[in-house]
Amino acid sequence: MQKPARVALLGAAFAAVLTLPGLGSGTLWDNSETAYGEVAREILLFHSAVVMHLDGAAWYVQPPLYFWIAAALAKLFGIGAFAMRLPSALATIAMAGITGYSVTRAAGQRAGLYAAIVLSSSLMQAIIGRLAIMDALLDLCVAVSILCWWRALQTGSERAAYIGWAAAALGFLTKGPVALAIPLLVLVPYFFWTRRHAVMQAPRARTWFIGIAIFLVISIPWLIALASLAGTEPVRQLIVHYTFGRYTGTIENQGGPFWYYLPVLILGFFPWIAFLPAAFAYVLGQARERGVDDGARSLARLAIVWTVMPLLFFSFARTKLPNYIALELPGLAILAALYFDSIALRYRRRSLMISAAAIPVTVLFLGVAIAVFARQNHLAADLHKLYGDLIAVGVALFVGSCGAAVFFLSERSAARAPYLLGAAAFLAIFVLGVIALPDAEQFKPVPRFAQAIDAQRHEEDAVAISGVPGGNALVFYTRPVVRTLAA
Repeated sequence: MQKPARVALLGAAFAAVLTLPGLGSGTLWDNSETAYGEVAREILLFHSAVVMHLDGAAWYVQPPLYFWIAAALAKLFGIGAFAMRLPSALATIAMAGITGYSVTRAAGQRAGLYAAIVLSSSLMQAIIGRLAIMDALLDLCVAVSILCWWRALQTGSERAAYIGWAAAALGFLTKGPVALAIPLLVLVPYFFWTRRHAVMQAPRARTWFIGIAIFLVISIPWLIALASLAGTEPVRQLIVHYTFGRYTGTIENQGGPFWYYLPVLILGFFPWIAFLPAAFAYVLGQARERGVDDGARSLARLAIVWTVMPLLFFSFARTKLPNYIALELPGLAILAALYFDSIALRYRRRSLMISAAAIPVTVLFLGVAIAVFARQNHLAADLHKLYGDLIAVGVALFVGSCGAAVFFLSERSAARAPYLLGAAAFLAIFVLGVIALPDAEQFKPVPRFAQAIDAQRHEEDAVAISGVPGGNALVFYTRPVVRTLAA
């Protein structure tokens, strides 16, 4: 008997112990974290939840949901790194639980637990869950929409369809139309692929009507309020320039080649990336197999489309950032989970050994690459202060991957190998979050400057900064307005 609720709780607990310890250690990272943290802080300073502000000026770059949540948590816990990062952590925890729940209902408890562990311990997922940015919240909304609409197509559940529309609306309030575009980009190809193998419950006209109404009721009021207070130009900037403009043009010099996301994917899905080729081949074979179309086979098709379509979509975009591709991590985790779950039914020693052996080799090459990069960019002296932490991370991953390879040697122990590798990844991420990040505070000059400024500042003083890395972060640690002077 499957127990999806139990797997959801276990998956969420694993993500919580991976994400929450050390969440508020140190200060925010310069640039995005401090900028978004300041926007949330100025909701409390200016008592304005409709028009966002940054450094005292109106700011129309992103929708408000992350900032509303961060401001509410800052009111509760105080303005600082913990409150600003907590929305991302909670979204990451929820996504692990929801992914584990959905996979368990379709493919069983073991596959569900694998999926939650793989997702939470992937390097990019762990990083995004610890940053004061809105991507984790967007990724959660996209995942809920995809999984609920997938459920609705399987069973005809109107309730699941409406939850998916509500999640898409919340995603719209988090980062704009992409929250609706990606689920549709995944579910439409999935629908046409799967209906060749099984009967699909296409949504009725009433379901479409009510679902779109739910989306509009949740997403439109803020846009109307913004237009009434600031005019239609901010809405145009938000929707046209900062959303569609990111796809058709390059914003803030954040471009890249078509293959930009391939190395991002390799590093972001580490250490599980070693198993991805074998997992993709296995799941693709299952998805194309004819016969009774059970939940696992339907889930296999969803995972494949979830992996391929967002990757193509963002690869064609002109503006590129590593965190954009994170919303397909649940699809990758499902691929790996279905593959690992198949081990108990059909042991594949050769492919497993090749994949497992690739991880310690990758760890070694990664260490060499970091050392070469540091030397070429004259960072060796700075990284030397973190060598102990980095070595601990490398040792944890290396030992864990070697142990997993040993477990894969035996058919009896192979099913437990993913848990061992997950534990190694957990230990490595724990060291990074609890030990290495606080040690990195010595590389952040701006918080120390802010302490000196606040100690000597008078009410009528103006504050400006020039020639300091991360100088635009000074406003978060002092009071607006702070001017950044050209060097």
